[in-house]
Amino acid sequence: MRVFFLSEQPCALFAGGAYLGIVNGFERSAELDPADALFLEFAPSGGYLPVRFVFDETFLVDPPPQIELYYSENSVAVRAVNFLRADQTLSVLFQKRFGKTLLTLVRQGKLQLYFDGPVFRILDLPDCLADCTAEEISSGYLLCGESAFALLSFEGELTILSEGKVLSKEDPLRAEVPFHDCLRHTAICEWKGGELISCKIRTPREPVQATFALALFESALIGADCAPFLSPALAEKASSLKEYLGDFRSVVLCDEPDKIGLVYPRSERVYEVRYFRVETEEGKISNIRPL
Repeated sequence: MRVFFLSEQPCALFAGGAYLGIVNGFERSAELDPADALFLEFAPSGGYLPVRFVFDETFLVDPPPQIELYYSENSVAVRAVNFLRADQTLSVLFQKRFGKTLLTLVRQGKLQLYFDGPVFRILDLPDCLADCTAEEISSGYLLCGESAFALLSFEGELTILSEGKVLSKEDPLRAEVPFHDCLRHTAICEWKGGELISCKIRTPREPVQATFALALFESALIGADCAPFLSPALAEKASSLKEYLGDFRSVVLCDEPDKIGLVYPRSERVYEVRYFRVETEEGKISNIRPL
């Protein structure tokens, strides 16, 4: 079985104790047989704990919490994520009191917020909020970092957790959220009482024909207008494109410019990549067919 290895942190990769190389956003690959039950290890730098597991049949259907699997054309990609810090000592990053509620941001292997108010809760937070500030607003407690934000209700429930920049802290809360796609789409979103009430998509970059297939599928994924990429006959069906493609979660580039992979969930942390080919007519996409 061809196995590709990727990691969100630079890692040394070991298989059965043998060093295979450095893994990061660019994959390494090897031929492995699940029947061999080989012991694998992602060993990250920068003060993070390694991720270890046995590559067997059980792993291929139920990976551990720090592993994602992507099945594609007789191969599987193994991606290591959510590395824990090696330093497990408790470090208090801030402690703030708002009336009878106390918020304490700590790091102990991972980032957590202790909410001590009407109830006591421990909330796991992403590392991007390690530098956040906390303040009370009309709809709850707002945590703002450089690239992300979160909103807690007065009862300590996490009602919003998002990348982006807060534009207005009044009710409704207003923020600009990036999509990280090829056209650099962002959305101006508004929440009232923690509920999303408005989302307007912005397109700051004009597409070029070389990126039409990628831009089309990314636009369908986020709910943006797909019509500009489609031929007149297909543009009439633009609103039903997402329904036709199904519940995919991300878009994968391929070596062939007219071929695109879409990532669909199978189960928790397990995905499959299905491929589509596009046909063009006078510079616009005229047909989309699954492979």
